[in-house]
Amino acid sequence: MNGFKTLMLLSALTALLMVLGYMFGGSGGAVIALVVAAGMNFFTYWNADKIVLKMHNARQVDASSAPEFYGMVADLARNAGLPMPKVYIVDTDAPNAFATGRNPENAAVAATTGLLQMLSREEVAAVMAHELGHVRNRDTLVMTMVATIAGAISMIANFGMFFGNRNNGNAMAGILAVIAAPFAAMIVQMAISRTREFGADRAGAEICGDPAALASALAKISGAAQRIPNPVAERNPAAAQLYIVPVGLSELFSTHPRTEKRIAALQAMQGTNAPVRAARRPSALNPLGRNGR
Repeated sequence: MNGFKTLMLLSALTALLMVLGYMFGGSGGAVIALVVAAGMNFFTYWNADKIVLKMHNARQVDASSAPEFYGMVADLARNAGLPMPKVYIVDTDAPNAFATGRNPENAAVAATTGLLQMLSREEVAAVMAHELGHVRNRDTLVMTMVATIAGAISMIANFGMFFGNRNNGNAMAGILAVIAAPFAAMIVQMAISRTREFGADRAGAEICGDPAALASALAKISGAAQRIPNPVAERNPAAAQLYIVPVGLSELFSTHPRTEKRIAALQAMQGTNAPVRAARRPSALNPLGRNGR
């Protein structure tokens, strides 16, 4: 059902793009809008992972440079039935993680040093399982397509603001389109993102076998992510949809469900409504693989 819903929402975004192109350029404008979206999607399909990783200045690690962290991801990938993804660490105090790549065979997962130092080993494993859940569900490709089409809608709306409505000369309709189209695209983007986060939480809990650890991690990261600055998200707000928890966004406009709802869903998976508590052991993963205490 989620796959069907995503397909329908993607179709709605594409239709909105073509309508906007038609309003500003007639039938030719609709075709141009579709071609632009196709071209952008083709480019991002092959290059999205490189763009995202470079944006974060992520450094790739392996079994030699980060044995604990790399080994953990390898074990989780086996549990998930996935090829081993590339593993990256982002040097920032902001606690978060993300996945990228066009398919499971070309996937990459990343965690920040802030996340590795803040969470227990069990919680880190649960977070990385969530990211592998995105990979297994092929969310990374879907979200790339959504962001690309939404970006094209905003771009065409901006063009329309400067060049006017050539189709019928109705200035008021043009102004409404410029305002409403990007807003509608944002709403669709949020709807798809929120659906995908619930799915990744469920998949992550299954992969790591510990819904409580993921719930605990979400509670910790959510609070810290609002206090600790994230320079990448401040420069590129679209990056917020990549993270396991949102950054610097109000609940109304967040691409993620409320953290409380996600925690409740995870608690339901383990058959309890008990309050989420931090893991008993305070051990953390050192980014270089040495266990910090």
